[in-house]
Amino acid sequence: MTATGIKITGLRVRAAMVPRPRPLIFHTAVFSESPLLLLDLETDAGVTGHAYLFCYHDEAVQPMVALARNMADVVTGAELAPLALNRAIAGRFRYLGMQGLMQIIASAIDMAAWDAASKAAGLPLARYLGGAPRPLPTYDSTGLGGPASVAREARELADAGFGTIKIKLGYATGADDLAVIRAIGEAVPGMQLMVDYNQRLTNVEATARMALLEPEGLLWIEEPLDFNDLDGHAALARDFRTPIQMGENWWNAPDMLKAVKAGATDCVMLDIARIGGVTGWLQCAALAEAHGLPLSSHFFPEISAHLMCVTPTAHWLEFLEWASPILVEPAWQENGVYVVPETPGTGVAWNEDAVARYEITVA
Repeated sequence: MTATGIKITGLRVRAAMVPRPRPLIFHTAVFSESPLLLLDLETDAGVTGHAYLFCYHDEAVQPMVALARNMADVVTGAELAPLALNRAIAGRFRYLGMQGLMQIIASAIDMAAWDAASKAAGLPLARYLGGAPRPLPTYDSTGLGGPASVAREARELADAGFGTIKIKLGYATGADDLAVIRAIGEAVPGMQLMVDYNQRLTNVEATARMALLEPEGLLWIEEPLDFNDLDGHAALARDFRTPIQMGENWWNAPDMLKAVKAGATDCVMLDIARIGGVTGWLQCAALAEAHGLPLSSHFFPEISAHLMCVTPTAHWLEFLEWASPILVEPAWQENGVYVVPETPGTGVAWNEDAVARYEITVA
């Protein structure tokens, strides 16, 4: 699809340290603030496409900003044609390889290009792609912290309307993992759960803990093993009823196809900032449909919601508010349902006063 005749005139890059509504505890870090990269893709039609990236680590902000700024010369002067732009960037950097920070920056440019193109057409992205905005089932995620802390978070999320949440596991023992699940069940009876091990287990540990958690009725168990261990995940998918979830660490459709062919996952999860932006997502959504695999999102609810509306096997939308404090219209859900807005574009637009408050200087 092309916004005919519109040219890209520049790429503005900023960084911000944005507060979170509640800390999110990972195995390797505690996020009370979110280091974000903000992109503005400017055009000669007066339409600007916006996208943001979660940088994960403070140390990654500077190289991500530098790489994104260096990409300005690559995209400036190009037509606002997202598919063609995506192919041009991939071709330019073929010998470097489209993984890691290069792929993440390219994904953000792709997101911003689709935002600008759908704005130029006066349509929300879901409609620009041929779909229609609709309500989507959504869940929020909690971090680590132990039974009491996670149970408290679960109650807070239940009060906010969520009937489904994802929790991080990978405590010292399987009994510790089970204690967290049981604490949530006592605090919020009927709460549906997914769990995420963030690749923390060995094959022996994963087999034992899958067996221990099998009676708990979990919606899925996410990446118990290193995401490269397709054979190990395939064995777990074969031997247990609880679905295995993979995908947030895939870089492209071929990565997904390898996992699917190996039988390594029962459902799939896409991170739009890794998979190649909107363009990469659409490729993987077609694969998911062809193989009958439910597809859920990872992070970035604003733009992912539009893509879920054009994903035939759409499953769950992950609702994590990394950027809400700096958006004109923050992501919003009610009773665990996200309604995609009819605003043209992806719905990502900056509250410039808030951006100025949280912006950080990067040389």
